[in-house]
Amino acid sequence: MLVLGVETSTPAASVCLATEQGVVASTSLGSGLPHLQRAHGRFVTEAISWCLRSAELVPDDVKGVAVSLGPGLFTGMRVGIATAQAFAHARQLPVVGLASLDLLAFPHRHAHGVICSVIDAKRGELFWALYRCAPGGVQRVTEFRTGRPETLAGELEAIGEDVLCVGDGAIAHAGLLASVGAEIGGVGSAHPSAQALVELALPRFLREETRRPEELTPTYIRQADAQINWAKRGALHGGTAGA
Repeated sequence: MLVLGVETSTPAASVCLATEQGVVASTSLGSGLPHLQRAHGRFVTEAISWCLRSAELVPDDVKGVAVSLGPGLFTGMRVGIATAQAFAHARQLPVVGLASLDLLAFPHRHAHGVICSVIDAKRGELFWALYRCAPGGVQRVTEFRTGRPETLAGELEAIGEDVLCVGDGAIAHAGLLASVGAEIGGVGSAHPSAQALVELALPRFLREETRRPEELTPTYIRQADAQINWAKRGALHGGTAGA
């Protein structure tokens, strides 16, 4: 089964085509330069076309669409979800939506101790969740949280065991988090990836644990974000005007 994955919840973005046998094609846009952080809309559609063309495939070869639902930055989430909805709606494809923090933790599923996924939420805040290794992946052991870096540092200090912090939020506050004993992941694990998204989504497609495109909604954990009027900013294709 060929699945398209779209991940745009942070300043970086990535697109991946994969089957049960592995990745077919993938590409990513980093966030190392400020202007790249505003390029999601142009990148995603071109990246999907590039992946299909490079693999000598056409859009109708895709049988499912996976997308990251956040938490993350409003503009990126809107681009990713709208693109996934449009692609799936046009071809009547099933969709799977997964959490960006889960995607950050998944590549570290063999780590020892606690994994803390941390996304920079801007406005001096972070999004985070804690995970433990489980058979075949990771298990989230807290709710999604948002707060000041000092709040996260206090929470990690209270755990009293090894903690690996991954994500751009962890890198941005590496000194503070390291001061309470946390290990900080490198830039290679700074952002959720479409490859992890598709790898996690494929079993759900095979089990038919899917949704219709119009049922996709962003994951909000900060009240200010939840109050954004999607109708004024552009409703998601095939969905409702409000989130």
